[in-house]
Amino acid sequence: MSHSANSAAQESNHQPRVNNNTRQIPHYSDHGTYPDSYYAASRNPKPDRLTLTDDITTEICVVGGGYSGLSTALHLLETDHEVVLLEGAQIGWGASGRNGGQIVNGLNASLEKIKKSYGQHNADFVGKLVSRGGKIIRRFISDYDIACDLKEKNVFAAFNQGQMKDLQSTHALWESHGMHEREILDKAGIQQYVNTDAYVGGMIDHSGGHIHPLNLALGEAAAIEQKGGTIYENTLMVDIEYGDAHIKIITEFGTVTCKKAVICGNAYLNKVIPKLTDRVMPVSTQIIATEPLGSLADELIPSDVCVEDVRYILDYYRLSADKRMLFGGGTVYGGQDPADITAKIRPNMTKIFPQLADVKIDYAWSGNFALSFSRVPQMGQLHKNVYFAHGYSGHGVTGSHLFGQILANAINGDTKEFDTFAQIPWIPFPGGRALRVPYSVMGSWWYALKDRTGL
Repeated sequence: MSHSANSAAQESNHQPRVNNNTRQIPHYSDHGTYPDSYYAASRNPKPDRLTLTDDITTEICVVGGGYSGLSTALHLLETDHEVVLLEGAQIGWGASGRNGGQIVNGLNASLEKIKKSYGQHNADFVGKLVSRGGKIIRRFISDYDIACDLKEKNVFAAFNQGQMKDLQSTHALWESHGMHEREILDKAGIQQYVNTDAYVGGMIDHSGGHIHPLNLALGEAAAIEQKGGTIYENTLMVDIEYGDAHIKIITEFGTVTCKKAVICGNAYLNKVIPKLTDRVMPVSTQIIATEPLGSLADELIPSDVCVEDVRYILDYYRLSADKRMLFGGGTVYGGQDPADITAKIRPNMTKIFPQLADVKIDYAWSGNFALSFSRVPQMGQLHKNVYFAHGYSGHGVTGSHLFGQILANAINGDTKEFDTFAQIPWIPFPGGRALRVPYSVMGSWWYALKDRTGL
């Protein structure tokens, strides 16, 4: 490896390695400690990784220690590249270590919406790809022996006949793209998987599943190091310098000079790259974890599948390995945390499972995902040697793994899939940055009304 080793930075002993021309970027992570979530409390052991304090060189620098960056780096290492990965906090600190843990095939934007907005060709292209992210996750788990509580199948739940009609259309559309792992469920059928009277029916995806998301990220990081990659944690990118022959990533205490760079900061990139700032909006979602439920857990979800409903502002839930109910939902545009997460989420949980009205809540946490206006994730280049991917809009577990593979393929010279995604137009939020939050809130009110009325 051509990059140099260094000692961990102590903030009291090191001055930031930035000059007067470098933008001062506030740190997003409160000293890089994991939030007080069930995932952090039940995570596998991890090493204390170094903070970059020197000027180093490498072939490829990946910025971001979430799924996009981890997948990109691991795919690159599997094809014999030299890779350094930088994470501003700790591996999986952001959405990749806080999410619902659901392996849901597809993007936030439906194939029908993609067809209407971008044409049949792009819909056909996406339709061939949307199941690949889950396969990549399973391969990583198998190849690198990652302990992350993998369980199979996910269910989409409908509250009314209007939603069932939409699910039936979705099922037919996915069938037309050669995806035959999905099955429509009537009320009796869905109750075999979820013991509640709340739903009129649904659809099960036998190729879906769920995992402990932080442990998946930690396992992928370990695989990167096993393959010879180097990871620096608590290493915040504050600027980038573009050159014809080399790219320089400037961090708080050191720099990385590389031939190619991949930017995967997503919702936590802040304003370090102004060209990307207005492309997405941070949106927070919340999760609560009950105390272990014992035999009651098996009564509520006898199949141990994960579930999400099909409303615009949806709920999602599943059982943990130790039989807690992990129940999430809600959105706050702009990424702020609600004052009382439990008070916000518990009523949604008890509407589905009244038996949990008095159960103890052991953990409650929030995290941001990056929302694009079109709900289609974005991929492209900031420079001939600088790539980026972001904007999974709440469907990042599978999408990020897929995009990591596509980015690595492009760097390896196979640009067909990358070029197709890169040419999909970026649609700005109406009114620009100043109005993206109020515009999205108004939109959510409208869709929430449709959800309530069944229109």
